[in-house]
Amino acid sequence: MSSAIQSAPVSAVLFDLDGALVDTAPDLADAVNATLAHYQLDALPYDLIRPTVSNGANGLIALAFGDDINADKHQAIKSHLIDYYQKNIANKSVLFEGLKLALETLESKNIPWGIVTNKPEYLTKALLIELGLYERSGCVVCGDQVTNPKPHPEPIYLACKQLNVLPESAIYIGDAERDIRAGRLAGLKTIACGYGYIQSTDNINDWQADELVESSIELLELIQTLS
Repeated sequence: MSSAIQSAPVSAVLFDLDGALVDTAPDLADAVNATLAHYQLDALPYDLIRPTVSNGANGLIALAFGDDINADKHQAIKSHLIDYYQKNIANKSVLFEGLKLALETLESKNIPWGIVTNKPEYLTKALLIELGLYERSGCVVCGDQVTNPKPHPEPIYLACKQLNVLPESAIYIGDAERDIRAGRLAGLKTIACGYGYIQSTDNINDWQADELVESSIELLELIQTLS
């Protein structure tokens, strides 16, 4: 593992939510296809939807309906999509394999962990409550709680402030270039998740993360080495 990750004690570990900590793609794919069905359009295959999940509702709408729809129709589609998703937010969403133990490991080491996501607060909180994670997390910073969401470092700084830790002693874990950029700009060590919602045009090696893990089990193993 990278000496940059293991060279000093870690005061906190922060996770991106979708694609790094929780596999939310199945529920979001269901919401996309339910919305397509509402408009009497054919469903999309899961493997096509999954890589786009990190781009949020607007990215999923562009994938499913194209990017040339007018503003009114876009808003109507988005309302239907979000409403369906909110009502079915944790039907299939689960922690990635091994990450239940990873969180327990951090807690046993008295290393606080938190979440920094661009997902809106009302959806993030609902999901984390359903998964039993909301009360356990040391902080939850969402995209609509800051002026500048990721890739700006503002939400990372806010999370470190809430946990009362220095950014340079913390780690941020994400599956998108915006995650790694935000973490690096804030001065944290970063881990890129190759198991997340990676698009075919992405080159993770270009993100300049301190560490790249190809599987969530590999991430668990890395977390088990932290002190």
